[in-house]
Amino acid sequence: MKLNIRLACLVALSTLAVGVSPTLSNANPAPQYEADRVIVIDNNIELNRAKNLARQAAEVANGGLGKYRAEAAMHGAAKESPFVDNGNGTWTFTFKGQKPGASVYTVETVVTVSQDGRIRVYYNGPIRQRSQ
Repeated sequence: MKLNIRLACLVALSTLAVGVSPTLSNANPAPQYEADRVIVIDNNIELNRAKNLARQAAEVANGGLGKYRAEAAMHGAAKESPFVDNGNGTWTFTFKGQKPGASVYTVETVVTVSQDGRIRVYYNGPIRQRSQ
């Protein structure tokens, strides 16, 4: 019995010693590279929430999911959605939508959402022509 305990202790100590041995650590770690241009959005959680609130406002304004679907960018990563940071704690989303199953977008929606969750729909109607 004493031999089994001693053997178990020896195995445990050996495992610990090998696990922290400096000879087994990576003495030459891979270099870290920085991207030339990386934009980090510090408030990505709030932006994602704002994107979802803007999309939901458009869904309500257009009769619900049975009658309306926002463009794919409003379902993906928040930083890739069509938004402008207004610099005052609000974001404005300008995006398109269509009837479920349609292949052509017919509705444009402009929604501003504040960090505290206030929502304002500025435009919801036919897609407008952009001036170049």
